[in-house]
Amino acid sequence: MTTTTRSGSGTGAPGKPGFRFHSKLWIGAAMLLAFPALGTVMGRANWGPEDFVAMTALLALLCGAIEAALHWLDAPRWRIGMIMLAVLMFLTVWVHLAVGLFD
Repeated sequence: MTTTTRSGSGTGAPGKPGFRFHSKLWIGAAMLLAFPALGTVMGRANWGPEDFVAMTALLALLCGAIEAALHWLDAPRWRIGMIMLAVLMFLTVWVHLAVGLFD
């Protein structure tokens, strides 16, 4: 009789670990959001509440896409490709918002 063991927890396939939360990724995103907040407090940045909401949504989507790539894709080249695509999409939307194309 063959026994398969599951490492980790969650609802993943047998033998595959469950979802792993990458806390350093999310802490890094929070740190990126802290810099404009500090600049706003010091009077060097002119960000309103809507700017923080938009950047929080963008960073959450970026981190979610990276988490999804790391969780669901097995081949390193596919992971790198999806992460690169997510970063390029993030940068494209961010630049368009900074220039004012979506106003």
